[in-house]
Amino acid sequence: MNYWLVKSEPSAYSWDDFVKQGVGVWDGVRNYQARNNMQAMKVGDLVFFYHSNEGLEVVGLAKVVKEAYQDPTTEDTRWVVVEMTAVEKFPKTVTLKQMKADERLSDLALVRQSRLSVTPVKPEEFDIIIGLAHEG
Repeated sequence: MNYWLVKSEPSAYSWDDFVKQGVGVWDGVRNYQARNNMQAMKVGDLVFFYHSNEGLEVVGLAKVVKEAYQDPTTEDTRWVVVEMTAVEKFPKTVTLKQMKADERLSDLALVRQSRLSVTPVKPEEFDIIIGLAHEG
């Protein structure tokens, strides 16, 4: 199993929007590195849902339910989508500030490549973020 983080501006597509939808189609990605990450996603992989621009925090956990296929929002065959479903809204959000302050997360792709909308998460980073979301 692999772990990922996807970013969305809550004013455009929030965690609550995602949950209401049931199965979310992650579309509109127009960055090659983010696209390559999406192409590497497999059914069952776990995905952090991060609110960007507003909030700057991991708010929940999703699961990949359908692997990459042609993005229906464009005829350009270079772009793909994946489908995900919500697993859990975290009891505590994990803020970007917390992640940047935790030296164990200094290599986290979100910290190093802050503009990328789909990034891999190492297993040990996944465990740390899960721990932060459930502590207290």
